[in-house]
Amino acid sequence: MPDMREELMRFLVEDVGYGDITTGAVVDPESTGKGRIVAEEDCVIAGVEAACELFSILGLPVTARIEDGSRVKKGDTVMGVSGRLAPMLTGERLALNILMRMSGIATETANMLKIARSKNPKVRIAATRKTTPGFRYFEKMAVVLGGGDSHRLRLDDGILVKENHIEAAGGLERAIELAKERTTFARKIEVEVTDLDMAERAARAGADIIMLDNFDPEAAKRGYELVKSIDSRIIVEISGGISRENIGDYAAFADVISVGALTHSVRACSLSMDIFREG
Repeated sequence: MPDMREELMRFLVEDVGYGDITTGAVVDPESTGKGRIVAEEDCVIAGVEAACELFSILGLPVTARIEDGSRVKKGDTVMGVSGRLAPMLTGERLALNILMRMSGIATETANMLKIARSKNPKVRIAATRKTTPGFRYFEKMAVVLGGGDSHRLRLDDGILVKENHIEAAGGLERAIELAKERTTFARKIEVEVTDLDMAERAARAGADIIMLDNFDPEAAKRGYELVKSIDSRIIVEISGGISRENIGDYAAFADVISVGALTHSVRACSLSMDIFREG
């Protein structure tokens, strides 16, 4: 796992460059005050821990009013900051960027999970590796805070044999055979399939998890039933084109539903920061 403090310091270097010249020009470096971050819409808040750590790096006392993963209403104060105004202004946009992006992911995860679990109380919603380079750790964390599963954080987290792996290995069965030779008893082998024939072959070849990729709801139902009839212990994951509008159509026939849109195209939630100068 990356070190959160190190990641945030990297983000600061990227954002600040050689210095915050606007703040340096117009703000007395000794002036003090308070700041508060407020939710501008109902949402699931995520990124509070990261934002608190960011302001701590900048030498500012900070108080979280809302815990990560909590639902908030428009107008709720999420956190308060105090101390020198100059570093507060320097960190303002970065803190909001993190909170807004992560809260958008957590909110969409929670909303999709609610819909899916109304059809299947045991189904799990997972992220994918379709993430923003350099910000994956925080995006995956936001999925978990919204009630979802991070899936693989990195390529070394698990074996997922996809279409191009199958081609490169010389066939589906051969790819699974080779994967079994390189794995351990504690690591599962997941295989992505694109039709019912591949699903059956993967199940009979010994896959632990079978991902039905880009199946329509009726085909997904048939694939789920086919795989479970071969081995009920195999986990069936559904992926590809899943949205809030159609997730309910898949939920009854899935153990896991992975949703790339949670991290690659989710809308950020709106938050703002108000600063008040002492005196």
